[in-house]
Amino acid sequence: MSPYATYPSLRGKTVLITGGAEGIGAASVELFCRQGSNVVFLDYSASSAAKLLEKMKAIPDATTPTFMHCDVTDLDRVKACAEQTLANHGDTVDVLLNNAAGAGSKSRVPTSAVTPAQWDADVAVNLRHQFFLTQAVAPAMRQRKAGSIINMGSITWAIPATGLPVYTLCKAAVMGMTRTHAKEFGGDGVRVNSVMPGAIATQRQVEEVLTDEYHAEVMAAQSLKRDLMPEEVARLILFLAADDSSAITGSSYVVDGGWVGDP
Repeated sequence: MSPYATYPSLRGKTVLITGGAEGIGAASVELFCRQGSNVVFLDYSASSAAKLLEKMKAIPDATTPTFMHCDVTDLDRVKACAEQTLANHGDTVDVLLNNAAGAGSKSRVPTSAVTPAQWDADVAVNLRHQFFLTQAVAPAMRQRKAGSIINMGSITWAIPATGLPVYTLCKAAVMGMTRTHAKEFGGDGVRVNSVMPGAIATQRQVEEVLTDEYHAEVMAAQSLKRDLMPEEVARLILFLAADDSSAITGSSYVVDGGWVGDP
């Protein structure tokens, strides 16, 4: 028996997740499926998605997620995936998790080295799709007078981080978008919140970012002197999606082991 919470309100709910094949997204796909939700996840990596789907087959009593190949920088494809999900699930998306993001090597430069092209690329990967997928899905939620939208931010702007300026400003913008959409959609019963992870030990982070030097910096900054795992973020996401958080909207929640606390 799992030691973690079960949310009956999530059973049978339709959940749409971007960037769902790896990291926090994949942990969220798994936990929602364990709750009995109908999960659709979008991702650019078909190989990572295939690995996740194979893993899910071995989990007893979990629902089987649906994968849609999607580059979130392609807004036409993003819209098409939203429309297909709504069509396949009775014009309903109960939960939207705007999770996809990226800060590759080209993003890791000082402000002086950012070009207009790099600016546009980083905004497209980290912010623009959140806005336009919300735009595509929110009308159905508002029509039904219910729904939960969860936007993934980051503590990078609150540290504040240096060396990835456009990514950092996008993650700060997520908080503003979250608050304005919470006000805009709240009258129709739609809740909008954001989650701000710190240094989470996803496979990609461990392989590409968490050098010994950086890991030592993380441990020095955190109050909890251990690695933080993707499923620990996903458990908060489940709570914000479930009816247990029915009075919570317009808020941002930090999962960083005590690095910045409440920014």
